[in-house]
Amino acid sequence: MLTLDLTNAPRWHDLAPGVRVQLRPLTTALMVATRSDPAVEAVPEDASDEERAVAFAKALARLAVLAWEGIGDADGNPMDPSPDVIDALLDIWPIFEAFQLTYVSKGLLLEQEKNVSTPLPNGPSAGATATARPARKTAKTVRRG
Repeated sequence: MLTLDLTNAPRWHDLAPGVRVQLRPLTTALMVATRSDPAVEAVPEDASDEERAVAFAKALARLAVLAWEGIGDADGNPMDPSPDVIDALLDIWPIFEAFQLTYVSKGLLLEQEKNVSTPLPNGPSAGATATARPARKTAKTVRRG
């Protein structure tokens, strides 16, 4: 069953110990806006899937990140989200992976869910009956001695 969250409220996602980001819901509008981001459109035709994934993730994060905690500059001063800082954050491999797993993949899982086939009420298997039968119970041989 597909569960709809009608509140569409931003949610906090933990990306690393002590690092969390508040993200907009992953909506159709957000995905469409990401696809039309100039950085995504500028990815060359011959780019690898990995290069495309990084460009897409950064563009998505620039649109989705509302706030964060646990991110600072080299001196330990807290930094506010900005496009350059968001890109730099996603250049850190474990952060990129966590973003993909906790945020992006949830949208992809939903995409996969809608591709799952349910049993059809008609078709070649509709009238099929089970051919397997339960094993017969056999009487135990009792030895008298």
